[in-house]
Amino acid sequence: MEFTATQIPDVIVIDPVVFEDPRGFFMETWQARKFKDAGIDASFVQDSQSRSTRGTVRGLHYQIEQAQGKLIRVIQGEAYDVLVDLRKSSPTFGQWVGEVLSAGNRRIIWVPPGFAHGFQVLSDSADFEYRCTDYYAPEHERTILWNDPDIGIDWPLQDGQEPLMSEKDLTGVSFKDAEVYA
Repeated sequence: MEFTATQIPDVIVIDPVVFEDPRGFFMETWQARKFKDAGIDASFVQDSQSRSTRGTVRGLHYQIEQAQGKLIRVIQGEAYDVLVDLRKSSPTFGQWVGEVLSAGNRRIIWVPPGFAHGFQVLSDSADFEYRCTDYYAPEHERTILWNDPDIGIDWPLQDGQEPLMSEKDLTGVSFKDAEVYA
């Protein structure tokens, strides 16, 4: 596996080694020793999967308590995955990073606790797998507006394209009004 820090060093992109032949392929997506050696010493308690259709934008979601670290990958389709640093004590507080995750590039992204997460589906549909360090706690879930000007995410929307969104995501709070981590 190749571990690469992004412009926010705590966010790491993992490129697995893929063994491919005419029968198909094999790859490791998690191995505790290799991840620990790369600085990701995490215990996981929950795996989840979701599917979204083209043009869907989800997020920016986080849990203010029971903050979740996540390993995220797209196992079908393609999406633009976005993370925003909400750790007030971090030198990258308020900054964002985006990566294309797809079944084709087989990339995995490490989302440390303390980040908001969102994505835009670029293919007809996309299936995500999430491996989380803490349990989903809807009472602690928060949403920041996906297009907040203070964050300034450069979403790859086509000209005039309106994203498909939930009411919760459309009514998220501004970054300046969001609860953040210490």
